[in-house]
Amino acid sequence: MSGPNTAFDPKQVASLGADEVMAMVEQACAAVDAATSLADLKQARLAHAGDRSPLALANREIGALPPAAKADAGKRIGEARQQVREAVERRQAELEAERDAQVLREEAVDVTLPVDRHPLGARHPLTTLMERICDVFIAMGYDIAEGPQVEAEWVNFDALNVPPDHPARTMQDTFYVEAPDSGVVLRTQTSPIQIRAMLERSLPIYVIAPGRVFRTDDLDATHTPVFHQVEGLAVDEHLTMADLKGTLDHFAQEMFGPGIVTRLRPSYFPFTEPSAELDVQCFVCRGSSVGDPRRPCRTCGSEGWIEWGGCGMVNPRVLRAVGIDPERYRGFAFGMGVERTLMFRNGVTDMRDMVEGDIRFTRAFGLEG
Repeated sequence: MSGPNTAFDPKQVASLGADEVMAMVEQACAAVDAATSLADLKQARLAHAGDRSPLALANREIGALPPAAKADAGKRIGEARQQVREAVERRQAELEAERDAQVLREEAVDVTLPVDRHPLGARHPLTTLMERICDVFIAMGYDIAEGPQVEAEWVNFDALNVPPDHPARTMQDTFYVEAPDSGVVLRTQTSPIQIRAMLERSLPIYVIAPGRVFRTDDLDATHTPVFHQVEGLAVDEHLTMADLKGTLDHFAQEMFGPGIVTRLRPSYFPFTEPSAELDVQCFVCRGSSVGDPRRPCRTCGSEGWIEWGGCGMVNPRVLRAVGIDPERYRGFAFGMGVERTLMFRNGVTDMRDMVEGDIRFTRAFGLEG
């Protein structure tokens, strides 16, 4: 019986020789040092320290060695693999430091520079215009009156002499909060504020009532279901249409420039008698384009006048509804759309621009409408 084989078999130990192992280590370290990024280093690590690397495959061949040679070969392979791991760790630390330094360079912020992280916008021109209108009437001695947007049907219609069968009371024009017979609506005009002012204030009364109103209109270039009105009311002794005309002339000049005048065309409103449509002289052509085809005016259509709103003397029935004696007191009222006024003053052609919230629209007006 022969004894155990204690000699090395060249075919089995060729990859475990000292020179071969050293060559594997040098090749691995060269690949690791050549890595210029963490991704490249990962590929080098898998190629030279992974499960299919030359050192890993050589480590598997140790089992084929004679017992006397296993310890020496295992020590050699273990030291070689440790050298490769240390080289990988060292290079990874270097690449991570380079990456962090690059991030700091590229993302550096000079905290001493002025910043504008949030671009400045502007107040909405409708807001500034309503405030300007209020300032005009405050200077004339008027008070600002306010009221709820969800209104009782009696205040919104009945007290204003709008009969139950009036078309404006149908759901085609009015937003009812609940059922049509609930008696609660979204106000269709700011006239209910005038009713509340006459119910709550002592005479004489001079108020201006700006606010948001609601009607079942489709949104297009000239209509919107939510818009703004400003209405004025004066109740005192001996008021006449002349007082109304003078007030509107002054208001028009404040809105559209000196020298602008108004005219009144007969009309009908349930809450005023007599009633009139309010036209303002075209503030672009001042009427010079009428009958002159050589000088057409796009603003007024060469008519010389622009329809602005409605007005009239307060109907005696409205005064009686709020407990005011129409034999002693008389009143006048007027109202116009704020959006329409803004379109006239600033040349806005599409009402949708006012409601879309685009900062490019509001910023053009700055702080003053």
